[in-house]
Formats: sequence, structure tokens, C-alpha cells
Amino acid sequence: MNDNVEELEKRLGYDFENKNLIIEALTHKSYKKPYNNERLEFLGDAVLDLIVGEYLFVNFPKSDEGELSKLRASLVNEKGFMMLANELDLGKYIFISNAEENNKGRLKPSLLSNAFESIMGAIYLESGLDKVREIVYKLFEDVYPVIDLGVLFKDYKTTLQEVTQAKFNQTPEYKLVDSFGPDHKKEFIISVEVEGKEYARARGNSKKQAQQNAAKIALEIIG
Repeated sequence: MNDNVEELEKRLGYDFENKNLIIEALTHKSYKKPYNNERLEFLGDAVLDLIVGEYLFVNFPKSDEGELSKLRASLVNEKGFMMLANELDLGKYIFISNAEENNKGRLKPSLLSNAFESIMGAIYLESGLDKVREIVYKLFEDVYPVIDLGVLFKDYKTTLQEVTQAKFNQTPEYKLVDSFGPDHKKEFIISVEVEGKEYARARGNSKKQAQQNAAKIALEIIG
């Protein structure tokens, strides 16, 4: 359990002084402990709503209230938080019952989203808004290489998949070409292929980032 916690802390870039907080944040109600992450989830939801609202207000100075509300709605939801949770590989660290495990609980969007909110709520309790903001902004950069008002966070990978399905009736395949650098500053090179043909390769600080970068290049090539 402690090894798991330490590994997640490295991914977050944050060490909990009170380890009970992170353990509570990772504990699903099915795990049958005297505590679970529902209260922290409640708090984290409110904290994230504020941080996302602030992020959009600062980064979209020309957007009106209606556009900002739509953008926030596209981020502050189960799918949006699940994407951030997946960037941290959060499903690997949560504590769930055997029944939930057998029911593929570690992959459930609702469970991942709730755990992410709980973790952010726990960090807020211990270190305040600035630390949560720092972590969330970094995750935004990794998960959303581009934020476009027209498509509401429709990422390059999603767009490429739609294009290749329409043109070739095929979905893209991403392959790890190489990785290098120390664990805390690793870089990855990913290629993207359609029908066995490589269209692009790119690097990134995470596999997901490299995939997004490769998808962007492939979109320009395929048109």
C-alpha cells in the first residue's frame, strides 16, 4: 500500500504530510473501511469547479460568459476528470473490493472521476488552492494540447480517428518507438499508423502527449 502511495505522489509531484489523507482519497466505499473518499470527493468537486473557472477566465479573455460556461461544462464532468485521472494512471492506485475489481472497477469513468476529485480535495485540505492549481494546470497542458472553442476540447487523437474512419474505414494505431531520459523527466517517441502505413512520429513528456503530437502531424498530412 505504501509503495503505491509513494508512486502516485511522484506522479502528482506532491508528497502528503498526512498519508491518511491520500489513503482516504483512494478508498472507494466498496472497500469496506470505516472511511471512504465520498466527503473528499464533495470538497474536490467544488475546488476543481473554481480552478477550472479561473483557468478559463484567464486564458480566454475574449470569451463571454456563455462561451466560458460551455467550456467549463465540457471539462468539469465525469469524462473530463476521467481523462485527468488516466493521465495519472489513477486506476492502478485506488482501493476497491474484490467484487468491484472483478467488475472492472479500475476502468469505470465514474470511479476514476470521483477518485480524482477526492485527491484534489485532499491536497486542498493539506496545502491549499495554489498547490491544487499548480497540479491541475500541469495536467491540462499534458491532456489538452489544444483548447478550441469551436470543438470544446476535441483533441487531435479524436479528430484523427474520425478522419481515418471516414477516409479509410480504419482507426489509427499508436506505437512506442523509443523512450529516454531519467524517470522524473522521461521523453517518449510515438508513431501513428493507418492500415500499416506510418504517417507521423513525434515526441512528448508523456505517451499521451506524444500521441497527441503525432496525431496533429498526421492530420496535417492526411488533410
